[in-house]
Amino acid sequence: MFRLNPNYRFSRAAAATIFNNEAHNPLFIVPKVANTYFCFSSTSFADARKLFDEMSDLDVVSSTSIIGTFSKQHLHKEAIYLFTRMLFNNIRPTEFTFGTVIHSSTLLKDLNIGKQLHGCTIKSGLNSNVFVGSASLDLYSKLSTIEEARKVFEDTHQPNVVSYTTLISGYIKNKRFEDALWLFEEMPERNVVTWNAMISGFSQTGYNEEAVNIFIEMLRERVMPNGSTFSCVIIAAANIGAIGKGRSLHGYVFKCLGDKLNVFIGNALISFYAKCGNMEDSLLVFDKLRGRNVVSWNALVCGYAQNGRGIEAIELFERMIVSGLKPNDVTILGMLWACSHAGLVTEGYSYFNKVRHKEPNLLKPEHYGCMVDMLARSGRFKEAEEFIQRLPFEPGIGFWKALLGGCQIHSNVKHGEFAARKIMALDPEDVSSYIMLSNAYAAAGRWEIASTVRKEIKEKQMKRIPGCSWIEIRNEVHVFLNKDCKHCQIDDIYRVLKICIQHSLDCEALSILMEFSI
Repeated sequence: MFRLNPNYRFSRAAAATIFNNEAHNPLFIVPKVANTYFCFSSTSFADARKLFDEMSDLDVVSSTSIIGTFSKQHLHKEAIYLFTRMLFNNIRPTEFTFGTVIHSSTLLKDLNIGKQLHGCTIKSGLNSNVFVGSASLDLYSKLSTIEEARKVFEDTHQPNVVSYTTLISGYIKNKRFEDALWLFEEMPERNVVTWNAMISGFSQTGYNEEAVNIFIEMLRERVMPNGSTFSCVIIAAANIGAIGKGRSLHGYVFKCLGDKLNVFIGNALISFYAKCGNMEDSLLVFDKLRGRNVVSWNALVCGYAQNGRGIEAIELFERMIVSGLKPNDVTILGMLWACSHAGLVTEGYSYFNKVRHKEPNLLKPEHYGCMVDMLARSGRFKEAEEFIQRLPFEPGIGFWKALLGGCQIHSNVKHGEFAARKIMALDPEDVSSYIMLSNAYAAAGRWEIASTVRKEIKEKQMKRIPGCSWIEIRNEVHVFLNKDCKHCQIDDIYRVLKICIQHSLDCEALSILMEFSI
């Protein structure tokens, strides 16, 4: 049997010999020849295309195989081009051909081509095929409306787990949670991938508590979680600060995997403990984790930054350099963030300038914004303004918000007014700028102007996103919004709060009496 030599020139010559020999039918090796071309330089792709064009007796199996090879190598435009050549040669595509090229159009984010291909499947009567349906469903759920995706799902004959999971993910992405839950319940069979789609989807759209509850339901149905499941649910627990549930998850992971903790779960645990303010356990997981990658280091650096521990972040960064691992843009952002929150302006400037001179491509608008935040937080408003004016691009609203935030901290009305005007010019409906400016006036003791700004917010009927807080009691997370009265124990909560306030006032009065008695 013919085997292609891994030497490109030899393979090319061998293939030419076989194709020129009419005694051999080359069809069974055509995909192998095309695949061999892909193993070498980009100039080989033209040879693979030429091979496709010059073979007069290609059948649908060989054609589909070559198209699939192009698609697997992420050459999606090439795959679609070969599909058109296939039609030109009067070769009738199968459901697998259509599925492959529709998938390529999705990855190219070309809805127009995808729709044309879907139209071809309807004309050929293959649109109800589950392979074609799943590919079309993925196309519409990612690039078009969920209604079009649902129609494709309904047209698919006997949709499989992939079809159901794709539509569920589309529903969650569009925040149609009831539809997602209904379809999830209607599934004839659910595998771990479907459960993962539900958990990650709810978590990514901000419904982290629901994501954790879905994981608990998954365990009740005796579905064995995999690494992706653990990573998703641990991140969800971190987002709501559920330290108790997170610890339980960590224990369950240890029970299932023992010391064989993979790097993805390990990274999620590092981030979890850091977000909950427990940097000691975060560092413990990091030190025990085998096969650490740049994400592991980034998680710990950002954890130190989030918790205002700039010195530790710098020490870890230097340790990362010594280990031989190259920092990426996230690492640099974490470092600047750490310096900003710890007031280490000199160190932050030093790292920023090093990167700007040695690897400027790593710097993105977020890094420049972090520098503005760092200068503003430290009260260096003039430098912050000059830094914004020297930016190599047009500053967005976030830069002026960073400056205004610093002005609020230091009660600097002059620069705060300047930043607020910039924000209002870019987005007149941005309520946060009005609130921060009002707070800056109030902190400076200019109550009348602060009241005027607040009145303007009401007159313009501007709505702010309410802040929230939460507390975990006995593994249950209780969330409270500003002026929230919906909690089932709200009467008891306010009664205890009044007792605490009264006790505080009594203690303050007692302290004053003791001071006078002295």
